[in-house]
Amino acid sequence: MNSLTTLAQWLAGEFTNQAQAAEQAAWFVHLRLWHRPLPQRLRGNLAIFAEQANVLKLEQAYRQRVLMLQETNGQLVGQYFAFKQPGQFKGAGQRPEMLAAVTEDDLTFLPGCVLDIGHEQGRFKAQMRPGDRCRFEFDGKVGQVVLGFEVDEQEFLSYDRGVNPETEKPIWGALMGPYRFSKERSYAQSLPL
Repeated sequence: MNSLTTLAQWLAGEFTNQAQAAEQAAWFVHLRLWHRPLPQRLRGNLAIFAEQANVLKLEQAYRQRVLMLQETNGQLVGQYFAFKQPGQFKGAGQRPEMLAAVTEDDLTFLPGCVLDIGHEQGRFKAQMRPGDRCRFEFDGKVGQVVLGFEVDEQEFLSYDRGVNPETEKPIWGALMGPYRFSKERSYAQSLPL
């Protein structure tokens, strides 16, 4: 099995940070994170739909996005896309049949929202390229995030944090270290391999 397939299989799943939220309730909200494979390829590549929700408000899922995975000259790369209308696919983490309707026309390419992904010590590590700025528009305002993750077969660590686009000071997300998600369910069987 190649690295790209392994990466996609490890990412595909439903995750929770319940243990972390119980241990460090002051810093980490108890979240559920869905990484659902798109049933169709995006530009010929495997792609993962992601969204998350506070476990107390699962119906209010947020941060809908798509991560397209590709390999270029032996380098694994992740490219994020935003939804033109995020509400259109809200809840697809719990209702994956909604994802059959996703087309490239529903998505907005996000320049600067690219991750270089390496493999070391039994896990994949993804980080933004130096100097890149991942910016997007939401509710008529410009937002900015610093992206990064680590993943192995059972755990997903999110380093994502929102920053003020003007000062680049962190304002939400992984402010006190990564969100540590344990995989509760795999969706690897749904990948269009």
